[in-house]
Amino acid sequence: MTKAEIVEDIANKTGLTKKDVAQAMDQFLESISKALAEGKHYEIRGFGTFKVKARKARMARNPRTGEAVPVPDRKVPVFKVSKELKDLVSNA
Repeated sequence: MTKAEIVEDIANKTGLTKKDVAQAMDQFLESISKALAEGKHYEIRGFGTFKVKARKARMARNPRTGEAVPVPDRKVPVFKVSKELKDLVSNA
């Protein structure tokens, strides 16, 4: 589902305008992005948790040449699904 499809679905179910739903959706996503950029986690009960994980530096291999290439340490965003959502999907 795309963002536009989500906006349309919510607008149809709530009676709100697509513009209002799109603004709320944009603010929601911006809120998650800001929290992750600050290193905080964002928990939505019954859905899951967005957080930032640190990845250690490591040696990788260039598949074309076989040459060893260093990969520096970095932070990556991750999403952990809640038990309720896992159960809902597995029983569908």
